[in-house]
Amino acid sequence: MARGSAARKAKFGFKQFVWGVLALAAVASLVAPVSGQAQQGVLNLYSARHYQTDEALYRTFTEQTGIKINRIELGDEPLLQRLKSEGANSPADVVLLVDAARLWRAQIDGLFQPIDSKVLNERIPANLRANDGSWYGFSTRARVIVYDKAKIKPQEVDSYEKLADPVNKGRVCTRSGSHPYMLSLIGAMVERSGEAATEQWARGMVANMARPPRGGDTDQIRAVASGECGVALTNTYYWVRLMRSSDPKDKEVVARVGFLWPNQATSGTHVNIAGGGVARHSPNRASAIRFLEYLSSPQAQAYFADGNNEWPVLKDVELNNPALASLGKYKAESVPVSSIGKGQIAAQRILDRVGYR
Repeated sequence: MARGSAARKAKFGFKQFVWGVLALAAVASLVAPVSGQAQQGVLNLYSARHYQTDEALYRTFTEQTGIKINRIELGDEPLLQRLKSEGANSPADVVLLVDAARLWRAQIDGLFQPIDSKVLNERIPANLRANDGSWYGFSTRARVIVYDKAKIKPQEVDSYEKLADPVNKGRVCTRSGSHPYMLSLIGAMVERSGEAATEQWARGMVANMARPPRGGDTDQIRAVASGECGVALTNTYYWVRLMRSSDPKDKEVVARVGFLWPNQATSGTHVNIAGGGVARHSPNRASAIRFLEYLSSPQAQAYFADGNNEWPVLKDVELNNPALASLGKYKAESVPVSSIGKGQIAAQRILDRVGYR
């Protein structure tokens, strides 16, 4: 009898233990939501933008909407790889990238979900967004030419094509040809002039290098100022950043280096974008769309210009950036940004064939 009673008590105790474990598990599931689960008032942002000036952009969105932003910031490639590895379990709601080539890659890899936003379609020009609504450009930057004012005549370097002319042998510096900024430029050239002409240009560029490609855009500008290079390519916001700097060394660089808009007499200057879209498996889709629409607002657009020296995609946005405004107006190329990414495959083939590292 005692044994039976003890057995029943043990069985009852085990049941209590099991129910206790299940109860704790239920509580834990409420406290720590499963990855990718919707959360009210939350936006999970995966961003390749690494600019401190964007802090005000995010803070204002939260103040206006009450939606908290959780951020993961990585380089473009690591960010895209993370999205792929997470798959359907990804908590990402919005993905921000900083180049047309990368946006196109994310699009064809199925990392965005197309949306149909009347606000975005009305505000963002058609040539600065994907045809299927999978991504939108929110700011622009141009790929321009800087040169040594003491050694180089502007008319010798006033187009991308002239950089490959024999007169510029031993003068040219660029970052790696395989960097997305360069791939986008070369992809646009393929779209505009064809693969054969672009390959001839790339061979001329390799022949004219002052040194092997290396470093970022600011490094190219400094190399021109030091005399290591005669001419180089850079995105405009790097140049304006130096213009706005109070560092005497940066002021000296700006004083020594000339700036010009390439191809003003022909096809126009190459323009690239920073943009983003709603992640394919977004658990907070409504918040994601609301955030993208916010990025297209005049207030957010002014942040892009005043904070990181990028041009807004909206017209008539009031800016507070005299250095950016001082660059003046320019003729931009007519190649749609959405088609530039496609050209990067041909661009990489060209680079491999001519040895443009």
